[in-house]
Amino acid sequence: MSTWMHFLKRIVDLLITLIIWIYFIPGFVLFFSPLYLAAFIFSSNREIAFQRLHNLYYRSFLCLVRVLAPRLKIRIQDGVTSIRSSVIVCNHLSYLDPILLISLFPKQKTIVKSIFFKMPVFCWLMKTSGYIPSSSEGMASPGIIENMERMGDYLSSGGNLFIFPEGTRSRDGKTGKFNDGAFKIARRFGAPIKVLQIKNTNNLFAPGKFLFNTCNQNTIEVRLIENLNPDYKSDTFSISGLVDQVRGLYI
Repeated sequence: MSTWMHFLKRIVDLLITLIIWIYFIPGFVLFFSPLYLAAFIFSSNREIAFQRLHNLYYRSFLCLVRVLAPRLKIRIQDGVTSIRSSVIVCNHLSYLDPILLISLFPKQKTIVKSIFFKMPVFCWLMKTSGYIPSSSEGMASPGIIENMERMGDYLSSGGNLFIFPEGTRSRDGKTGKFNDGAFKIARRFGAPIKVLQIKNTNNLFAPGKFLFNTCNQNTIEVRLIENLNPDYKSDTFSISGLVDQVRGLYI
């Protein structure tokens, strides 16, 4: 690529990135905050109402990204969006990954970094949505214990809990060490485990970068690579074995 073309690409990426961020924050306040406020006041189930609004908001966000980056394609394997009542585990490449998964499932919960629960507005959104704060205390943290009391009913009603077992984004595309929290939750409630794989979100929005890479051809994919129904009551079952089995699917 010539110096001039590289410069032009950077300008286009910058302009599109600014539009995306303007929609993501001021656009949310302008177009969606009234809907959240109405759901908070009038909905009989604020948690589910907020989750459905998250789904709508992030679907509109990704639609905008695809319009602004016409060389981007997003392919979702058949059957992924029909997943219900499951603990979903997935690899983690970009900040776009949770946005992508929320856009796929109308009823969804996840574990969010505890720092976001210290931000006034974001904290209100996360708590009302039933999202779970991460903690160095692991499964014994007060936030997780409080949410676990309702998790069984939530899963049985068709809701999904998705978790990135690596706990953070991969910087080199390789799969990192897995935490076992997702698998302990699945065992506790006898839930099936759906193993998803996301590809190429890091090519659009890489870790540590501000600009979206909007000019290059790119295909983001979400695939169901394994559907597990472990026999949690078996004498041979072990959490560590399950963790190793799932991590091995990405290697």
